[in-house]
Amino acid sequence: MIPAEKQQLLLDKLSSGLPICEFPFRRIAEELSLDEQDVLEFYRTSLANGTTKRVGMVLNHQRLGYRSNAMVVWNVPGELVDHVGELLGREDKVTLCYQRPRRAPHWPYNLFAMIHGKCRQAVLAEIARIRKENGLENIEHDVLFSTRKFKQTGARYAS
Repeated sequence: MIPAEKQQLLLDKLSSGLPICEFPFRRIAEELSLDEQDVLEFYRTSLANGTTKRVGMVLNHQRLGYRSNAMVVWNVPGELVDHVGELLGREDKVTLCYQRPRRAPHWPYNLFAMIHGKCRQAVLAEIARIRKENGLENIEHDVLFSTRKFKQTGARYAS
């Protein structure tokens, strides 16, 4: 069991990212003078009770050779948005997919899908393949290529 005075410290550690090592929870436990099994149980409980919503990873895709990034924005009819979102979410090359409200009259798009590639041509070819294989040729879309890189981090919560 983790003492109450260390629970916030543990949440802060977990929200700032797991250390990249063979036993990340052991390292966190050692840093906070806690038992590794208690840290693991705290983490499992936080996932089960919703304190932690998800576990994700932020990769530096540029260091992996992926230099071209495009947000494909779609104007999907409301009754199809869940279906199209599920189709896009199943695609290996789609790294992020989410729905947002339209902002008429200037922004008709309501579904967003991020695709990374090694070059623009590869990304455009992937988008063409995804559209064809999923029957999305008739859904209005636009391709917005990234022009600047910003730092990506997970959610941070104040102590």
